[in-house]
Amino acid sequence: MAAAVMIAAALPAGAAPQRVVSMNLCSDQLAMMLAAPGQLISVSGLAQDPRLSPMADRAAAYVPNSGRAEEIFLMRPDLVIAGTYTPPATVAMLRGLGIRVEAPPPAESLAQIRAEIIRMGDLLGRQDAARALLARFDADLAAVRRPAPRGRAALYYANGYTSGPDTLAGAILDAAGYANVASDHGIAATAPLPMELLVMSQPDQLITGAKWPGRSQAEAILDHPALAAALPGMARVTDRTWICGIPFVIDAIRSLE
Repeated sequence: MAAAVMIAAALPAGAAPQRVVSMNLCSDQLAMMLAAPGQLISVSGLAQDPRLSPMADRAAAYVPNSGRAEEIFLMRPDLVIAGTYTPPATVAMLRGLGIRVEAPPPAESLAQIRAEIIRMGDLLGRQDAARALLARFDADLAAVRRPAPRGRAALYYANGYTSGPDTLAGAILDAAGYANVASDHGIAATAPLPMELLVMSQPDQLITGAKWPGRSQAEAILDHPALAAALPGMARVTDRTWICGIPFVIDAIRSLE
């Protein structure tokens, strides 16, 4: 504990952190985009998984962490960036050891992505880099955004869940110019959508979740013959650019062209 306290005490008030550890997939990527050379010392192991992270190659240059308080403490960070769903006990332990921990919420809209870019810039003391990234994001968004209506689209995932307009996936649909079928059934966030309603809705686009290696009952619904019969050849698959509210959502929007 003494080492962590000494590191924190050595920083002048308002100084940028020098040893930053991120333990959340989404903050991993935003931190990699904005951190100064040598400032970010570790990212979560998930950031190195190419199925989940569009920055997996870049993340390979960092020491991975598994989110355990003990291992992160031994890295002697002066800032840890966690997430809303990081176990509270882990956050409490790190804070109890004198380490500053911030836990930004996940961005579920384009406006929140903009806010999180600025927030990360403030956390890292990299405000100029954040403003530059935000300007690029706004320019790219203006280039890919399409006017509505282009048609109606449905999101359909394992266990028959869908995402409404108050979610990141819903924001991606909206930016691509599609009306969200979930809204027709009063679904604003993430909730089950019976397959019968999905088929009867006759969407112009069907976007499903990616399938993982192996076989799960939860994903079996995506292979249901009713989907293939009613919506033949229509399904598109979400990928790693749909997971986090970061500038890579531009690629997700573009994928719906």
